[in-house]
Parts: sequence; structure tokens; C-alpha cells
Amino acid sequence: HAHVPFGDARRSLPARAARARRDTPLVDSRMAFVAAAAPAFRSAIALNAAPRNNGVSRVSAACPRRGSSVAARATPMPGLPTSGLKDLSNCVKAAQFDQAMLSELFVIADAMSEVRPGSPESTMLQGYLMSTLFYEPSTRTRLSFEGAMGRLGGGILSTESAGEYSSAAKGETLEDTIRTVEGYSDIIVLRHFDKGAARRAADAIASPVINAGDGPGEHPTQALLDTYTIYKELGRCDNIKVGLVGDLANGRTVRSLASMLTNFNDVEFVFVAPDVVRMGDDIKEELDAKGFKWSESDDLLSVASEVDVLYQTRIQRERFKDLKEYEACRGIYTVDKKIMDALPKSSVVMHPLPRLDEITVEVDDDPRAAYFRQAKNGLFIRMALLKVLLKV
Repeated sequence: HAHVPFGDARRSLPARAARARRDTPLVDSRMAFVAAAAPAFRSAIALNAAPRNNGVSRVSAACPRRGSSVAARATPMPGLPTSGLKDLSNCVKAAQFDQAMLSELFVIADAMSEVRPGSPESTMLQGYLMSTLFYEPSTRTRLSFEGAMGRLGGGILSTESAGEYSSAAKGETLEDTIRTVEGYSDIIVLRHFDKGAARRAADAIASPVINAGDGPGEHPTQALLDTYTIYKELGRCDNIKVGLVGDLANGRTVRSLASMLTNFNDVEFVFVAPDVVRMGDDIKEELDAKGFKWSESDDLLSVASEVDVLYQTRIQRERFKDLKEYEACRGIYTVDKKIMDALPKSSVVMHPLPRLDEITVEVDDDPRAAYFRQAKNGLFIRMALLKVLLKV
């Protein structure tokens, strides 16, 4: 639980939290306890970051670590956006972003990569609260969002396995849950198993909603960090050839990335997937309508020899109703030393993670293996997105 270190004022917290528990469904009882301290104690909660969850203690970057020092910034922190980002009220799909918005967001992300504990920038979200509602498992997405908020001094109200440990288990609708949680926080990050759930949530409330993955639908912040990674690794997003490999039917990451890369010029796509998980017709039709070249291949070695980006994904067992189909798909396309020998020296291998065996561990030490750098970039992109959506 959040600790509010103020003597007389603290005595009112249990009573306020008790009232919140009586009037609040199960999904929100712990959030209500923390949020009951607002507004009088919001700054204190932000400085202490967030309640402990599953044994993980989140410490806000607003409190300098022992022995830390604040270095001079190489990249100035931008002010309020001037592109279409200034009108962005939520983030639910990749198509919300154009090239100017991406370029400006990348500049903000570059600046976020230099935020250090104790710096003025590390308190820019002090007093704001973010709720993370995850109905599906997550490690990187949830922790990077919570890390992003904490590094900027904000507070975090978090629940995972929300479908099991929330009022959804009692039959509460998503819309009712979102409306309730909006009362406790300033921004909501939602992962849900239903395609379109983020759009429904955003339509239900006025506060910003960020889609952290909606079933087989989209994962726009993953597409943002993937596009940012391509830019950082190659120095460009124009004039590139991208190989998308693995579960392209259920992989929301590749769907969102293909859509987002249509903001750039001369991008060509090659889809490599088992028959039952080929890229959906909707993405192919979008590429056709926008004039982008795409093709399909079953020869990963040949594709690897000619692409700038080889984007591998795992076959998603949880999306298969027939496990025999899953077993038939798994292991067909693997990035190993043989594939890396064919890959151009200037190219990169990416993966949204987690991986199983679709990239062998021997690839990890290759400088073209960008997937762990890719995951770290997610922190900076999400810090930038929080700043933009909270209009700071």
C-alpha cells in the first residue's frame, strides 16, 4: 500500500478508504484505497510511486538514488507538441499517427532517454496517477508503462490478471470498470483479450486511454517503439524492405507495424508465415490501397538475404483452438546462425518478445540482434506518449 508520511492528515486515510471499499467493486478496492488520498496526498503518492504489487516495489525517479548525479542534457526536453500530437486524446490504433507526429514523438523519446533521477524532468508527472488494467499476461508492456510513469514522478495504480481478480469475474462490463477506474486516475493503460476493447473503453470516458494490446487486434505502442527502433538502428524508415515472420494472423504487433510504416516512402513488405497464420486480408488491402508493395514467401533464408529488417514473432499458442494446428506451425521458421549468415551486415533482427525457440540464443551476441534494445526503447516511447497525452 502507498505510504503517506504525514501525521495528522494520515488519520483520515483509513476512513476514506473504508468508504471507498464499501462503495466500490472488487476490481477497484485497492485502487480506491490509494486514490482516496487524492487530492491532498497525491504528490506524496507520486513521490512514493505506487503500491507494492506481487512483491515488486516501484520507486519513482523523482527521488534521487543514493550517489546519483544529474548530468547536463544533450537533448533539450521539448515543450507542448506542434504536430497532430497536440490533438491526440488517446492511443488506440496505429492509424492515428502520421509521419509528422511520429517524427515529433521520436524527438521527445530521444529527450526522455536522457532523463535522470533528481533532474527537473523526472518530476514532470508528479501528482498524476496512471491505472494499468491488464486482462492478459504481460511483462514488458506493463512494466515499461509503469517504469515510464515512475521515471517521470507519477503514481501507479496497477492490476494484472484483471479478468480473474477483478469485478469482471462477477460479470461487470468493461465500460463500467473503465468508468469507475477513471475516477481514481488521470490516464488508463488497457490490455484486453477482445479485439476493439480499447476503442470501447476510449468511447466510454473522457480521460486518455492507451491500448496495450486488444486480443488479435492492434498494439499501437508496440508499433511506435518498433518504428522508433528501426529509425534508431538504420537511421531511416524510408526506402527499406521489411520481412515479417511467424504468426501474422494473430500477431497484433506485426499488424500494427505494417500499418504504421505506411507513413513512410518506399517501404516493401515480405510476409513469411505458415498457411494457417498468414497475414490478414485487411492489412494486405490497406497496403494495396496505399500503393505499397508486398509479397509472400515460404523461404526464410532467401528473404533474410534481401531485407533491412527481419521481424520475427512467436507462434501464439493461446490463440489456437486446435493445438494440433499450433504444433504443426511451431518451429517452421527459426532465426539461427544460418539465417544470420545470410542477413546483410547492415540489417537488424527484431522481435516483440517473449520468444520461445524462434530465435536461437546463439543469435543474441550478434550486433544485428536488436530485440533487447528494442524492448528498452519501449520505455522511452511510452514516457514520451504519457507526456503528450497528459498535455505536460
